[in-house]
Amino acid sequence: MIKYFLQGDYTVEGLKGLLKDGGSGREQAVKKLVASLGGTLDSMYFAPPTYFIVVNLPDPVSVAALSATVFASGAVTAGKSFEILTPTEMDEAAKKRPTYRAPGT
Repeated sequence: MIKYFLQGDYTVEGLKGLLKDGGSGREQAVKKLVASLGGTLDSMYFAPPTYFIVVNLPDPVSVAALSATVFASGAVTAGKSFEILTPTEMDEAAKKRPTYRAPGT
């Protein structure tokens, strides 16, 4: 599983839905969405109109499907997704020494 951080902004209609469903209702809907892609929801937070979620998904295609589905609903706009690393994974990355030349050097 790959861990992703997702952020989006609700549209006016999306905020109306959030007020109707409440945070717990939206959390259940997101859990169901993520599970339908073979993943799990780690956490979900709100700072209206923005939401933040951390999910575990099997591959980048699944996160693309999730994002496209959510944005196509018209309830969310201005989303971002990032693959995120655990501290142990960052330790592994820090040990790698890729070859690189900075621009202009």
